[in-house]
Amino acid sequence: MGFDKSAETRQLLVDTALRLFRTDGYQATTMRRIASEAGVSPGHAYYYFTGKDELVHELYLTIQHDHRERTLPCLVAGAPLATNLRVVLDCGLDVMEPYHAFGSAFVQNALPSTSTASPFSAESGDARAMAIALMGVVVERSAVRAPRNVLDQLPTVLWLVYLGVTLHWVTDSSRDHHRSRILATGVSSLVSRAVALSRVPGASGLITDATHLLTRLTPPPEERTP
Repeated sequence: MGFDKSAETRQLLVDTALRLFRTDGYQATTMRRIASEAGVSPGHAYYYFTGKDELVHELYLTIQHDHRERTLPCLVAGAPLATNLRVVLDCGLDVMEPYHAFGSAFVQNALPSTSTASPFSAESGDARAMAIALMGVVVERSAVRAPRNVLDQLPTVLWLVYLGVTLHWVTDSSRDHHRSRILATGVSSLVSRAVALSRVPGASGLITDATHLLTRLTPPPEERTP
């Protein structure tokens, strides 16, 4: 019973924080405000989370869960990679849409190399793994002809593409963020063509190099920021 109550309180704090992130923005949302809105004491809130940056990882996980649930029914088995990649990118933009208002402030917080909110940080590992796994499903369900080493690394590369589209979306001031949709369409076609070219001898090294660069940028668990 005690465990259920503890889990319920923790989830209440998460839900409250995400709601305030959407309505008030990241900078205006403080731990004291989260605690007050959730009806618990600040000390109680800090018992569950050391600060709002830690709640950002709950946001990452929530977005990844929603992204997966929205994407999977829309993927077309045997479709070209460009088609299914466009699906996963569009679904990602749909899921993130409620958080656009505070996107710029959030990116400023996540960009520093020491930030635990960075998508490359050790603390973001669970959400990153979920996102790459979803891209793995995209590859599996698509008609992709490429060398084995390219297919193995492709989900990680597609995740990098997703990050790039997300960064553009954060700064996109066009109506209904139309430019981000154009980018999603264009980059899906370009990536699909690049993967097709990987069958040309020597070209597969481009994807290998991109993945190795990502590996060097992502800190191992032992480098977790205190």
